[in-house]
Amino acid sequence: MKKIIFFTAVTTFLFIGFTSVKAQRNADDKIKKVLYFNPEVEPDIDEIKDPTNSAFFDAVTDNFGDRKNKMLRAEVQVPFDSIDKQTIVDYCHNNDADFAIVSKVRYFKVGFGKYVFSNQVVVSMKLFGSDGNLVTETDHDTYRKNMRLLGSTVNSVKLGTEGAIKGIIKKLRKLKPTEAEL
Repeated sequence: MKKIIFFTAVTTFLFIGFTSVKAQRNADDKIKKVLYFNPEVEPDIDEIKDPTNSAFFDAVTDNFGDRKNKMLRAEVQVPFDSIDKQTIVDYCHNNDADFAIVSKVRYFKVGFGKYVFSNQVVVSMKLFGSDGNLVTETDHDTYRKNMRLLGSTVNSVKLGTEGAIKGIIKKLRKLKPTEAEL
């Protein structure tokens, strides 16, 4: 008889604990969908676009593995400096996305040759809401912030992308609580 009473008491406390935790969840816990466009690559050379896109999206996928957000990918390149608000609104509406990120990867040019590049990059990102308004923007320079002199370009693009995403999240935390957080 004592075992039955002990078992029912333990299960009752567990049930009450689970229901109280479930009651504390609110609407902010829902999964936010973030739409990423292909990054604009500077200089505009076709040979470096595919490896840059691959490294960029590998870093984005790795970064979203542990977050409560879902990454969506658009196979379209939107110009970083001249962004059309209606384009952002249309893509967010068609993909049911809460945010859109437009990015740019700029390689450093070293030397006198036309195609001589270093492995350092600057990754810039702009975060837009689903209404097309700019929420925040950031950039990450792998040379100045990571002090990387050696290493592959793929790793530099990954480090720059991760740094830019962390910069956006950091700036979002500084915004007012009424703003939507990523």
